[in-house]
Amino acid sequence: MDWSKTIYNIIVVVVLLIVFIHFTIGLLLIVLLNGNIQWIPFVITAGIVILINCILFTFRFFTSKKRNLIVASISVLALSIALIQPIQYYLKNRIPTVGADVDVYQYIPFSTVDSVVKLEKQATVQLTESLPIIDGATAFYPLYAAVAEALYPEKEYNPYDSEVMVNKTPTAYQNLIDGRVDLIFVLAPSEQQKNRAKIQGVELKLTPIGKEAFVFFVHAKNKVEGLSLQQIKDIYSGEVTNWSQVGGGSDAIRAFQRPQDSGSQTALQNLMDDTPIMDAPTENVAQGMGSIIEEVANYRNYKNAIGYTFRYYSNEMVQNKEIKLLEIDGVAPTKEMIRSNTYPITNEFYIVTTQNSNPKSQEIIDWMLSDEGQRLLEKVGYVPIRELD
Repeated sequence: MDWSKTIYNIIVVVVLLIVFIHFTIGLLLIVLLNGNIQWIPFVITAGIVILINCILFTFRFFTSKKRNLIVASISVLALSIALIQPIQYYLKNRIPTVGADVDVYQYIPFSTVDSVVKLEKQATVQLTESLPIIDGATAFYPLYAAVAEALYPEKEYNPYDSEVMVNKTPTAYQNLIDGRVDLIFVLAPSEQQKNRAKIQGVELKLTPIGKEAFVFFVHAKNKVEGLSLQQIKDIYSGEVTNWSQVGGGSDAIRAFQRPQDSGSQTALQNLMDDTPIMDAPTENVAQGMGSIIEEVANYRNYKNAIGYTFRYYSNEMVQNKEIKLLEIDGVAPTKEMIRSNTYPITNEFYIVTTQNSNPKSQEIIDWMLSDEGQRLLEKVGYVPIRELD
């Protein structure tokens, strides 16, 4: 036996293994840091294929066309299988989401963009100093941005670091409970948010200022035009799983949900009452330093999908023509149906404060409930909490 050759080959294999490990780990870190976790199987497979080919080459395996063809075929097959997940991810991302986020910068108070609704004359209340810090849900930012432009002094209000912020419902509630903000424009709190406030000795004061429709939507080409409240409950409890069961085509229902403590998820939980909600579709994502976490999947507009949101957010902020809002119990979610309480899933929305809020917060609340404030709310596109003269 040629021991020198054997030792040489062993050394080569060890070196190849070390190079393979470092190369693969490096690529995996790059993939993770860029959030492209769908490429992980391909990177690992490609590394293994390269390693095996190098080892076979070292041991003089490639000595015939037949062997070359076998190795090449196996390598191509392995890489093709590993490409399935990236291809599926690419195809999935070609299906549009439905406005999970909007450009909040178009609603900044006193900006050059014309999206902020303005009063025809100066408001009767003007706050000039010790301004209460406002936060809230994205869907209500156009409203409280307009309120700030009416009541606050003109200056720059960064949407994430100023007296007028927009951090979405879960963060807004946490900011209020922690005392970082004075009032928030939101829907009612979830049980978890109520419990967090109670644990920290914070009393949440909810003042209703307007009404809004909780709406369900589907792909525009779905032939279902409406559902009953019971059918909604049956879908989100997992009792109804196919559109053919509710008058649609024969296709499995993809029932998307929203993250816990979001305003719309709390609205769904309130609607379902004691009926258990099935597990939400989830997906793995990479955040921060590439750590993989599981999150509730964003709504994607599959032909068989259903999701939910609020009328104003859908119609005025997102304005997606690839979806349609469903009638519920035969009633469309229009402003007129909300105003008359005919639409069956009408929710009040609130200004929420605590015992620790800036006392001037009450001036904003009182103004919002005045004819002037309610008219501004209606002009923005919401339904006032009370009838106007």
